[in-house]
Amino acid sequence: MKITIKETQNPTILKFEFPEFITNGRNYEFKNIDETKNSPLAQKLFYLPFVKTVYISGNFVAIERFSIVEWTDVQEEVAAQIEAFVADGGKIIIEDTTAKKIPISVYGETTPNPATLKFVVNRKITIQALECKNIDEAQASPLAKELFKFPFVKELFIDENYISITKYEVASWDEITLEMRTFIKEFIENGGTVVDETLVQSAPKQEKQQIKNFDNLDTTSQQIINILEEYVKPAVAADGGNILFDSFDENTKRVKVVLQGSCNGCPSSTFTLKNGIENMLKDMLKDQDIVVEALNS
Repeated sequence: MKITIKETQNPTILKFEFPEFITNGRNYEFKNIDETKNSPLAQKLFYLPFVKTVYISGNFVAIERFSIVEWTDVQEEVAAQIEAFVADGGKIIIEDTTAKKIPISVYGETTPNPATLKFVVNRKITIQALECKNIDEAQASPLAKELFKFPFVKELFIDENYISITKYEVASWDEITLEMRTFIKEFIENGGTVVDETLVQSAPKQEKQQIKNFDNLDTTSQQIINILEEYVKPAVAADGGNILFDSFDENTKRVKVVLQGSCNGCPSSTFTLKNGIENMLKDMLKDQDIVVEALNS
């Protein structure tokens, strides 16, 4: 059995993919060794001092590292240890086949976009962001497919521990918030899969965020991505959105980005781009000619 190493949008998280499924449709997250009673593999991995969190889902084990190491220095050794563990008959996960509810909490948060509400879950639901403009784009998310059956659901954005739902004007949030929150809560508690990581296809614009392509970009583009990652993404994520770097033109000084989730179509997004992100880039890059443009605003 050969493990395949895959990068994710988060540079601290690396996926170790198996050639076959290792769980029965459930996702597992382990934040420390005390939580690993049903995963001998996760328990073993926590003996590595740089392991912060272990995720097991579908056909992969994903590991979040502490900053004391870089993945390039240890990833081959980790893959070899996982392969050896399984080859020796070690158990990856011990699943309880009896149906059990997983108690969670879900609450709604308003966003700057009045058409979008952010539903926050008290645990991680995906390690890879997923945007769905319609039900045809929801193949990787059983939850998204179910949510699109509600006639007022227009678009969805799922990331880490929240789902941003954009609605049509036919309904008001006062009328549907409780229904949406209850549906999401019960779906996850009953073991429903939020995002099937094995089916997520990275879009070309998301690929530019990957480490393997980052090194091929010009210095200014790398600086822009670092600024977006460190200063902008946490702020827009708090509002239920995301921002992706698309390109930088050295001649026109134009930075093109893609807005996702609540940021897309938000009435205040133009103000945020011009008075927030654009001014930040001008200041931090010492270049007053920089212009920021959203491809989908």
